[in-house]
Amino acid sequence: MPERHTIESALSGHNLTTGGEVAYEGAAMLPDVKVLKIGGQSIMDRGRQAVFPLVEELAAAKDDHALLVGCGGGTRARHVYSIASDLDMPTGVLAALGGYVPMQNARMLQMLLAKHGGIYVMHDDFEKLPLYFRLGCIPVMTGMPPFAYWEKPSAEGRIPANRTDAGVFLSAEALGSPRVIFVKDEAGMHESDPKKNPGSPFIKRIGARELIERDLPDLIVERVVVEYLTRSRYTHEVQIINGLERGMLTRALAGEDVGTIIYQD
Repeated sequence: MPERHTIESALSGHNLTTGGEVAYEGAAMLPDVKVLKIGGQSIMDRGRQAVFPLVEELAAAKDDHALLVGCGGGTRARHVYSIASDLDMPTGVLAALGGYVPMQNARMLQMLLAKHGGIYVMHDDFEKLPLYFRLGCIPVMTGMPPFAYWEKPSAEGRIPANRTDAGVFLSAEALGSPRVIFVKDEAGMHESDPKKNPGSPFIKRIGARELIERDLPDLIVERVVVEYLTRSRYTHEVQIINGLERGMLTRALAGEDVGTIIYQD
C-alpha cells in the first residue's frame, strides 16, 4: 500500500464557517508607503485654492516618500446618496452609485499631478504599485472600497458604512502601512463639529476603543474606520490634519504628530 503524505496547513480542521482565528505570521507588503486621503467636501470641492497647494506639496514629497493617494467624494456623493435613498434603493446600489464621484475626483487630481508622475490606478492595479513606485509615480485612486453591490446593509439607514475613509484605511492595511493620513479642512478631531460649535474641545490623541466608548455625536472620520483600527494587523494609527494649512501635509509625511492621532489601544 503506498505511503500517505500529509500536507501541513494552518486551515487543517477548519471549514471556514466555524469560529476561531487562524493565526498567520507574515511581513507587511509595502510598509514604507505613505497612504493618504484627500477629502472630497473638505478639499476637492473647494477648487484650486485648496487643491493646488496640496498638489505642490505632493510633488515636492514624491522624491522622499512613496505616496498612495485616495480621493473622497464630497458634496456630489452626498447628493447621490440622498436621491438614491429617496428612491428606496438598497445600500449596495448606493455604494455602487456613490463610488463614481470619488473616481471623478481621483481622475482630476491625477491630471493635476500628471507632470509630476501622477497616475490613475484601479483597484485591480494593486499588484502594479511596486512598479509605479520604482518608476517615481504618484498613484491616485478612488477612496471608495470595491464592495459596490456587495456592501453590507447599514445598521442605521441606507448610507453605506464603508465609504472613502474606510476604503483608504483598508488600502493602508493591505499594504502594511503603519499610519494612514486623512487630509481634511479642520485641525483634527473635536468633541463635536467645530463648524457648528466653534468652542468644541480639541482632541490631540485618543485610543480607538476609548473613542468608541465615548460615542461622540459627530466624528470627522467614518465610524467604521475607528472600529477597523481596533483589530487591524498593520495599520495602527490614523492621523487627521488640516490640508488647508500650507505645509501641514509635508510635516505629516515627515512623521510629525500634527493634527489628531487615533491609535490602536
